[in-house]
Amino acid sequence: MSIRSLRRWWQVKTGKVETPIDGGVPFWIVSLIFHLLIIIFLAGIMMPREEEKAVSLVVAEPIEELEEEEMIPELQFDDMSSEEIGADGDTGFEAAAAQAPVFDVAVEDPIDLDLPEHEVGELITDDDFSEATAENLSTVAVKGNVGNSVKAASGAIDRLTQEILLSMEERNTVVVWLFDQSASLMRQREEILSRFDRIYEELGMIQASGHKSFDGKSGKPLSTQVYAFGNKINKLIDAPTDSLATIKEAIEGIERDTTGIENVMEAVTTAAQDHQAYRKVDRTTGEPKANVMLIVVSDEAGDDVQHLDLTVRTCNKLQMPVYVVGVPAPFGRPETRVKWVDPDPAFDQTPQWAIVSQGPETIYPERLQLDFTGAFGDLDMIDSGFGPFHLTRLAYETGGIYFAVHPNRTTSRRVRRGETQSYSAHLQYFFDPKVMRRYRPDYVSINTYHSRLSENGARKALVKAAQFTTTGQLEAPALRFEKTNEARFVNAVSKAQQSAAIIEPAVNRLYEILRTGEDQRPEEISPRWQAGYDLAMGRAIAAKVRAETYNSMLALIKTKLKFDKPKDKNTPQNNTWILQPADTIETGSQDAKLLAKAKMYLERVTKEHEGTPWAMLAQRELQTPLGWKWTQDYTKPPQPRQRNNNNNNNNNPREMENEMAKKKRPPPRL
Repeated sequence: MSIRSLRRWWQVKTGKVETPIDGGVPFWIVSLIFHLLIIIFLAGIMMPREEEKAVSLVVAEPIEELEEEEMIPELQFDDMSSEEIGADGDTGFEAAAAQAPVFDVAVEDPIDLDLPEHEVGELITDDDFSEATAENLSTVAVKGNVGNSVKAASGAIDRLTQEILLSMEERNTVVVWLFDQSASLMRQREEILSRFDRIYEELGMIQASGHKSFDGKSGKPLSTQVYAFGNKINKLIDAPTDSLATIKEAIEGIERDTTGIENVMEAVTTAAQDHQAYRKVDRTTGEPKANVMLIVVSDEAGDDVQHLDLTVRTCNKLQMPVYVVGVPAPFGRPETRVKWVDPDPAFDQTPQWAIVSQGPETIYPERLQLDFTGAFGDLDMIDSGFGPFHLTRLAYETGGIYFAVHPNRTTSRRVRRGETQSYSAHLQYFFDPKVMRRYRPDYVSINTYHSRLSENGARKALVKAAQFTTTGQLEAPALRFEKTNEARFVNAVSKAQQSAAIIEPAVNRLYEILRTGEDQRPEEISPRWQAGYDLAMGRAIAAKVRAETYNSMLALIKTKLKFDKPKDKNTPQNNTWILQPADTIETGSQDAKLLAKAKMYLERVTKEHEGTPWAMLAQRELQTPLGWKWTQDYTKPPQPRQRNNNNNNNNNPREMENEMAKKKRPPPRL
């Protein structure tokens, strides 16, 4: 019995989605349990029965011959947005961030979280799975694994080889590869292509050794099909083949799609429909003709995520698991900055950075975009520990695996900008996947997600607050004021005060949104929601204290504070005020109480959620004092420009240098 079959047996018998072998359970435990069950079963047969033997005669209607499984109808895509997008995941191997200053005081309740709990056609979720019977379980896939992190695509391919063997133990298998055609995936396609020889060589050696995966298989035990997708979907081989040369030729011939559009859900649905004949039940055996595995290779979140539920239903009906070799999603952010170096050495080789959609890891933002002090710019992009939400849910819901691939993955230190490999996103910090398993996002349908938000006010408040901070733009506060010109100085301070007058109501509104869930925070039991709410509350209070004291400090340099006298005649008179964070609060006891409250929330995050993105952000917040202090400095006044009255022509070297410089091309749509 395979692991996949054992999972399905457990779900049918217990009515629960989670099984004891979803995580990293050693195989010997599975084997032990399996053999114990066999022993108990045999003992039950051998044991003599105490009850009186009796014979019962039952007259029954003759059983009609079952018809072959009905094929699903062709599915059409349109521009209408689906009302079902969501998910529920699990972790397996190893586990994929960001921050930007934004929000607008005018926003009230950005999203309506009071939707009905269920709609017609909703997928079966954890909450109502116990009502499923053995009959409808035939169209419900065993839940897959997420949070599997690897440094290279080759690591994912090695694991996929094992998955292929497990599938072949059941029956002949068709593996369908779907590659996105973006320029940023070119390096990864080449890496995967180089592993194909090894895959088929290993499978050939395994077959020659008499492995049970090949026992009793007629025809082609393993065949392969290849698709390429971008704005359009292209099938690259006429029919599934076992010819390695044909497979490699198809992958090598994939052309780059310059539109930058990736219709990944449509590609998966199309591939599933094209191979549904393999899932048709054979009357002689009572089983499908072959297994079909869909493997998506993409480094983006996709542009047609509104079709997610349609794709999930199609794959589940045909029992086709979807595996994804993808990228880590940035923590709480929809986009990353991907490094691009012109592949043509005839052009400028200076690295450039393109914005690419690779997140977020959740269905709605669950992290504040808040950067009032300017101290969080270097934590703008960090690993979330998981892949983009919709692709990850697709793998999970269909019983596949999501592999988050990043060549700079490390959990020991910060990854610097210059270390980022070409065609990779700059993620500065990664986290231990074993730690992140407890913080899995809620991979459920959107209706179930809304229902879970309604169960606890802290969850609902967090999502509303996160949505609130994604609207508008909050500029970093001015911290340096030069008094080389009195009029300019007064104007600069007044402008900063005007900005503060806008900032203060915004952070107050943010704080009030989060306060609505404070009473129900003690009832929250999910580590992810606990960490998310506490971090948001701590940061919101910190921003509130900073904003309120910022304006007061500006008033001081405008009216009361004077520059210190120079130490000696050779020291110039200071003429610049610099506002720096400080531990002191001089604006009253109310702000002091808020300061203590902020520290309570932030310290709880660092203590209870060590080794996570939330703890890292909370620690950084605690390292930045919440108060302000003024320091002085000297700024040299601007000097008037001097005219060059001589006739010496010194421009020739610069002209020669410009002629020698290589032309710079902008990055393509990645």
